[in-house]
Amino acid sequence: MSFRHLQTDVPRKRGTPLRADERPGFRLIAIRMLFFLAALAVALPAQAAGTRDPEQYFFNPNTGDLKAEMADARNGGKKAILLMFEQEGCPGCIYMKRNVLNRIDVQKFYRDKFLNFSVDIFGAVPIKDFAGRDFTEKSYAQSLHVTGTPTFAFYDLEGNEIVRIVGPVKDAAEFLLLGEFIASGAYKSSKFAEYKSKRKKRGS
Repeated sequence: MSFRHLQTDVPRKRGTPLRADERPGFRLIAIRMLFFLAALAVALPAQAAGTRDPEQYFFNPNTGDLKAEMADARNGGKKAILLMFEQEGCPGCIYMKRNVLNRIDVQKFYRDKFLNFSVDIFGAVPIKDFAGRDFTEKSYAQSLHVTGTPTFAFYDLEGNEIVRIVGPVKDAAEFLLLGEFIASGAYKSSKFAEYKSKRKKRGS
């Protein structure tokens, strides 16, 4: 028997203080600490990307005049204009804002390449379309046959719709890939599903 074992078998003298690992609740605290550290290790990679309020840092200020915004997009060297059609309480919209559009890397890429605007499909706010015609947000969404939210519609700098994605995008990586698909002009020769599949096969 080792000296360590002999030590543990010796009765404790009165007045001898307990070691830290012998105190009541020590093991429970230690286990909780291990769980906390494990959770922190998982959370750190997600936090590394950084997040900010998408209303301020993803969407551009909306003047309600898409024709004028299109001219600004041309002058600013943008690749396209993105309209996100949404509605209050939409689970997919909330998911996108909390998990994708709040990412700093997503915000920087989309602000650099596009002008990005939010449109409430039930909104009464006046809006001019790319031809300068007057609508409310609701009537504009109806004119484009937008029924599901979120709907992401990209428009070229002539006001033509070039890509429409209905429903939330899986994650930030896929949404960035969608942005690259538009900005690179790949949409002119392939569908997004094909582009995404080719990129995955190349491992990038």
